[in-house]
Amino acid sequence: MRWPRRLPIDPFIAALFGTVALAALLPLRGTAAEVGRVAAALAVALLFFLHGAKIAPRAALDGARHWRLHVVVLLATFVLFPLLGLAAAPLRPEVLTPELYQGLLFLCAVPSTVQTSIAFTAIARGNVPAAVFTASFSNIAGIALTPLLVTLLLQGSGEVRVSAGSIGTVVLQLLVPFVAGQLSRRWTAGWIERHRALTGRVDRGAILLVVYSAFSAGVVAGVWDEVSPGRLAVLIALVTGLLALVLGLLYAGGRVLRFDRPDRVTILFCGAKKSLATGLPMAAVLVQPEALGLLVLPLMIYHQIQLVVCAAIARRWADRHPPTPADRG
Repeated sequence: MRWPRRLPIDPFIAALFGTVALAALLPLRGTAAEVGRVAAALAVALLFFLHGAKIAPRAALDGARHWRLHVVVLLATFVLFPLLGLAAAPLRPEVLTPELYQGLLFLCAVPSTVQTSIAFTAIARGNVPAAVFTASFSNIAGIALTPLLVTLLLQGSGEVRVSAGSIGTVVLQLLVPFVAGQLSRRWTAGWIERHRALTGRVDRGAILLVVYSAFSAGVVAGVWDEVSPGRLAVLIALVTGLLALVLGLLYAGGRVLRFDRPDRVTILFCGAKKSLATGLPMAAVLVQPEALGLLVLPLMIYHQIQLVVCAAIARRWADRHPPTPADRG
């Protein structure tokens, strides 16, 4: 696998920020906003159905025996990140507004990515079977852990609506479609594999619809008046520092715990990544629509930065460790 030497902004990220600009100029209002919210909810359900249909349980079992590796990745994703988010509390309100700080906490609560974690692990010649298992399991566990963490981290903010009703919404809109996708694999897995480009466009289209609906609600509510260019620059610097800190801790931790090089590669790329594809739909279920735009902004920025940084690291490690005859088959 090769990665381009020069990395422009990811086209999907460009589309995301283009959608934000469109929402700023032409926000959904009134009946159109209600239709947009319903369409976004249906898109989220479809997205999780496709996630369930794509993840092959048997394909990941080869990596399941590396339990120490999986524990480290889960602790990084759902313990280390939230603790670092809480450690940033003194930055509010002078450096970060309360809304942007909540967005930082939400970023720290979402699970790891699947596709890019596996792809970067493969490029850097890490333990790919373990990456398949741990990244997939992170997303499955996140269906339960992310709402719990969001409730604990953002309690009292007034924007999070985790109640018996919202838990039922999470189950119906996220878990049930995911399980249905898993159960449908006998009939759908082959079709999805043959039409990966189409399903990829459906994934991205669903996320863009969620973003348009969410940012429209924020524009109508006037929440964007609180984000100045200076605060945005500080937010970019902060999430970049968060990524660098986590990468450094995972790299050092892998050595201290005496993992071999392929396992350290897997820990680094699976433990430091955060999933935009999973986080945005979850936010749409858990958070009030007018607050959703600012809440997911740190995650959107982090996603682009992690792609650039992790691609550079993977390429550097691939150059240092050329493929062996066994790798070439």
